[in-house]
Amino acid sequence: MLSFLIRRLLQTIPTVLAVVLLVFVLFSVVPGSIASTISDDVDPQVELRLKQQLGLNDPIYVRFGNYIGKLAIGDFGTSFRTREPVTSMIAKRAWPTLQLIFTAMAFSVLLGVPLGFVAALRPGGLVDSAAMIVAVTGLSIAKFWLGLVIMYVFALKLGWLPSFGYGDGGLKHLLLPALTLGVSPMALFARTTRAAVLEIMTADFVRTARSKGMSETRVVKWHVMRNALVIILTTVGLQFGGLMGQAVVVEKLFSWPGIGSLLVDSVLQRDIPAVQGSILVVVLAFLAINLLVDLLYGVIDPRIRYA
Repeated sequence: MLSFLIRRLLQTIPTVLAVVLLVFVLFSVVPGSIASTISDDVDPQVELRLKQQLGLNDPIYVRFGNYIGKLAIGDFGTSFRTREPVTSMIAKRAWPTLQLIFTAMAFSVLLGVPLGFVAALRPGGLVDSAAMIVAVTGLSIAKFWLGLVIMYVFALKLGWLPSFGYGDGGLKHLLLPALTLGVSPMALFARTTRAAVLEIMTADFVRTARSKGMSETRVVKWHVMRNALVIILTTVGLQFGGLMGQAVVVEKLFSWPGIGSLLVDSVLQRDIPAVQGSILVVVLAFLAINLLVDLLYGVIDPRIRYA
């Protein structure tokens, strides 16, 4: 497993470098600069002096080389807007984003997986039909619209929960954005679990277990559930990465002070170091989660070996 882990870590280096290069070039060629966000009629001399101070007049290959050199020592640069280290800015926003994503994922897994499992055990029944209606609806609803509806009902009409903001970081402020973010993956987990269980239920090893007199409960527990978990775990891992991107909309909608809202604000303000740092952190988190999922395969299914 150690050799597999080292090989996978080495394989992530080209991916990270490609993302860094793409983002750097993209924000180097787009029109506008940090000076244009200050005022519409900035004096050209002031704008030129500001670009010189920030090093924006250097050739692109020089700036990219300097940026890679700083990344090698863990330095994401300094924010154009606040003159604060980008690493410090991201560190302050990381915990609210992790709170939001893990709460949304817990909600979606704890509801979606059992729903899909129960639906597959009674295909065509009432529970199956209701589960698929919920799944299709959850996948079809836009997060921005769903967030506004949830905010209107639970915050404005019923007054049960605050409509936006982080507050003290407690559950009261977390519920609405986490619910908005978790509905779509919950629906996907329900559909994926149902499809996986239905496929495994018709497999030869399941029929063999039944023919040996094994009870249906044991068949489901020891054969169906364990094999379905491999497929479900893959989906969960991919959705973790997806939630990192989807959290941008939810954080901005609910004024949640996470990395997603930092990314949006930095793009609007042409704060290139903050944009690059935020995107890089999201990419690294996605790669780390997928590596963890690959390692968990062997725990769930001992037949899987790492060459």
